[in-house]
Amino acid sequence: MKIGVVYAAPTRQAWLSVEVLDGATVRDAIERSGILQQFPEIDLEQQKVGIFSKLTKLDAALADGDRIEIYRPITCDPKTVKRKAKTEGEEEASEG
Repeated sequence: MKIGVVYAAPTRQAWLSVEVLDGATVRDAIERSGILQQFPEIDLEQQKVGIFSKLTKLDAALADGDRIEIYRPITCDPKTVKRKAKTEGEEEASEG
């Protein structure tokens, strides 16, 4: 089966294709892809993974064509970012 493994760090991204045997798990494909060597900061015991944007477990079985995504931890509160963007937009409007 052909599987995609993707990860996006703040400064670079990787999308790797890997061939795995029928019955392979998410963990099998991630390990076989070599992405853990390219991004040593990935901690599969801490970070979440998904298949096509749906959270899944490392022992989940794969289907041909699946795209495994490794998610980074959120580094800021999304509500704060939204408020900050709104505040900056109001400041720009008052300057104009």
